[in-house]
Amino acid sequence: MTLNIFFLTITIKPREYSAEEIEHAQRVKELEEKMKDRKYEFYRHF
Repeated sequence: MTLNIFFLTITIKPREYSAEEIEHAQRVKELEEKMKDRKYEFYRHF
């Protein structure tokens, strides 16, 4: 009987974002907020 044991080490590092990725994420968040506001204004009348 043979028992093979493998040891695996996983290292997780935080991702480093570029300036372009940060700007893109901010623009997306702003657009989402604008859409929420527009939806609220539309449905508020009902």
